[in-house]
Amino acid sequence: MKTRAAVLTGPDGPAGLVLQERDVPQIGRRDVRIAVEAAGVMFAEVQMALGRYPGQPRYPFVPGYDLVGTVTDAGAASGLRPGQRVAAMTRTGAWAEHVVLPAAGLVAVPDELDSADAVALVTNGVTAHQLVHRSAVVRPGETVLVLGASGGVGTLLTQLSVAAGARVLGAASPAKHDRVRTLGGEPIDYHGDDLPARIRALAPDGVDVVFDPIGGAGLGDSWALLRPGGRLVWYGSQSTLNNTGFRFAPALTALRKIAGWNLRSLIRRDGRRGSLYYIRTGTPAFRADLATVFAEAAAGRLDSAVSARYPLERAKEALVALAEGRITGKAVLLPAAGSGAGGALGAGAEDLQGV
Repeated sequence: MKTRAAVLTGPDGPAGLVLQERDVPQIGRRDVRIAVEAAGVMFAEVQMALGRYPGQPRYPFVPGYDLVGTVTDAGAASGLRPGQRVAAMTRTGAWAEHVVLPAAGLVAVPDELDSADAVALVTNGVTAHQLVHRSAVVRPGETVLVLGASGGVGTLLTQLSVAAGARVLGAASPAKHDRVRTLGGEPIDYHGDDLPARIRALAPDGVDVVFDPIGGAGLGDSWALLRPGGRLVWYGSQSTLNNTGFRFAPALTALRKIAGWNLRSLIRRDGRRGSLYYIRTGTPAFRADLATVFAEAAAGRLDSAVSARYPLERAKEALVALAEGRITGKAVLLPAAGSGAGGALGAGAEDLQGV
């Protein structure tokens, strides 16, 4: 069986993404074959296209961090049957029409959820849920600073923090401030070196929680904004876009800084702490938390924030739009929506399918 897939051929940015026809692997006894209905587009793929994502496979490979689809064939010991809708966090490989995955890592998708809405909650939804309820443990009455509040994770962090009873300061570009307000946050323009001072003007005593997806030199500002008892959670590496290749040294330096801040905080007894969050798939916590965010979305209490949908042929455009900051919320690929055979992917960025 053949399938079309978007393949990264080298560290050339979106230009290195091509559409190819590939063999679909045979399924084992504990595997299932899935017709992919929706696959997420994340900042991780922007970094992978530049060779700057830690632990990414060697080129060429199929990117795609997560997917939602329907089982078309099931191994005898998989426990699943054709026709069931499932979700998976794959880290790579989801940008294809058909995939084969172990059944053990799949989570059922409620019938009420559109596939694009559901896939927006797989990696992003679990990340946001765990940041708010497991890492930082946001409490009513606290002030939370969300950096990148208009992004795929940031929009969910804003909603979940507001639902937890917190005041949310959302850093985003001015064009996206209305969206931050719609989600219940107070928007702040993230441009300019005086951002910490403007945040201090809104929260003179500091903030209780900072969710930082950027890292780099700005981590020091995030830490300095914490009030006694505050929590900084670093969960991304967007600063690597300014590097030539991914380097582990800056990440290790940042972790050493966080450890040093934590030690000084312990000595001073001011209660501040910093931590690094990394999503762990395949765990009971991941499956339980994904089921929770699916249920919240199905009940209308959580907006998946899908704002742009593209057929597989236009994956290159999705990468460009995300890298240029023109996506508010989540971008999604719809492999079943396109047509045609292998070849070049759409190269333009001017004709986007934003909805």
